[in-house]
Amino acid sequence: MVLNGRKARGEVLSIALANDGQHQDTGAKMIHNADETSSNIISKSISIGNGRSSYRGMVHIPEHLRGCKNNTECDALLINTNSRTDTFPAITVRGNGNSVQHEASVSKLSAEQIFYMMQRGLSEGEAMSLSVNGFVNDLMKHFPMEYSVELKRLIDLEMEGSVG
Repeated sequence: MVLNGRKARGEVLSIALANDGQHQDTGAKMIHNADETSSNIISKSISIGNGRSSYRGMVHIPEHLRGCKNNTECDALLINTNSRTDTFPAITVRGNGNSVQHEASVSKLSAEQIFYMMQRGLSEGEAMSLSVNGFVNDLMKHFPMEYSVELKRLIDLEMEGSVG
C-alpha cells in the first residue's frame, strides 16, 4: 500500500492458516510518501501438523518525511511440535520525527490448556478450536460478520480434523 497524501492512512489485517503440508507465505507493504501518514499491520497465523507460515513485511519511511507512524504486529500460534513459523520484517525509517513499532510473538498451544478444557467436558477438537478462535478473536471483530462466521467454521473444521 502506498500512502501518498498528507495524513493518509492504511491498514492491513490478515489471518493465515497453514495446514499439514502447506506453506502460507503472507505479508504487507506500507510505503509512506507524505508527511503525517499512518499505517497499521496486524497479522496472525496458525500452523497445524507440518504446516508452515511465513510473514514478510515491509515498511518504508523516507528521510524527508515527518510525523509518520507505523504499528506492525505479527503473532503466530503453533499447534504442535512439527509446525513452524517465520517472520521477516523489513523496516526502513530514514530521518527523525517518525514513530515505528514492531512486535512479533510465537505461542504454542498448551497441552495443559487442552487437558483442562477436556476435563470440563469438551472434546479435544472442541478445546483446540476454542483456543484457536480465542487467538484470532481480537482481529475477527474487525471483519464483516459473514467473514467472521465462516472463519470460525473453517477453524472448527480444521481443528476437528487435526485431532487423532
